[in-house]
Amino acid sequence: MAQITNDWAPVLKQEYAKSYYRKLYDFIHQEYATREIYPPAGDIFNALHLTPLSKVKVVIIGQDPYHEPGQAHGLCFSVQKGVEIPPSLQNIYKEMHDDIGFEIPNHGCLTHWAEQGVLLLNAVLTVRAHAAASHRGKGWEEFTDAIIREVNLLDRPVVFLLWGGFARSKAPMLTNPKHLVLEAPHPSPLSAYRGFFGCKHFSQANAFLEENGVAPVDWTIT
Repeated sequence: MAQITNDWAPVLKQEYAKSYYRKLYDFIHQEYATREIYPPAGDIFNALHLTPLSKVKVVIIGQDPYHEPGQAHGLCFSVQKGVEIPPSLQNIYKEMHDDIGFEIPNHGCLTHWAEQGVLLLNAVLTVRAHAAASHRGKGWEEFTDAIIREVNLLDRPVVFLLWGGFARSKAPMLTNPKHLVLEAPHPSPLSAYRGFFGCKHFSQANAFLEENGVAPVDWTIT
């Protein structure tokens, strides 16, 4: 796993000494040595590498990485350029088009968002090839909950976008009155028509940021 070296390092340092993390580290090391695991080991912490804690202005919480070749690269909902855009991301793009006039791009790489302060955080950061949810319950959830708690503690406004039952289960952790928490059904084809479409989370997020003196997110992807 690539070392975290930016301002996330000191606030997460205490996690590394905990027994769950030592077990997780050993498990992940063995998995990469013996199986096909996604994302590539150097990309596991891309959400943290690309979005330092000091820059976080929006948090989007996913569940676990895509599990087919070439897709996952450490950012929830995002895929590498040249990979077919997954259905959930297609629906995210559709809602953005309807909400803010977003021009739908021909790829699904969301690095531009991450670099602006959108923390694209999966609760589980690795997965076996072709085996969805295969690394759940191994310790990642405790680690990423620690990340969410650190963002919750920030003394400035942050927007949390919680889509689907799993992400919405994190709402009780978000106790800081400075923040805005927006909830909606998951953007997957199974649930997007139950309220994700029409939620207008992207315009609401930017309006909140601007009202609080924070630069809005440029959601454009070229």
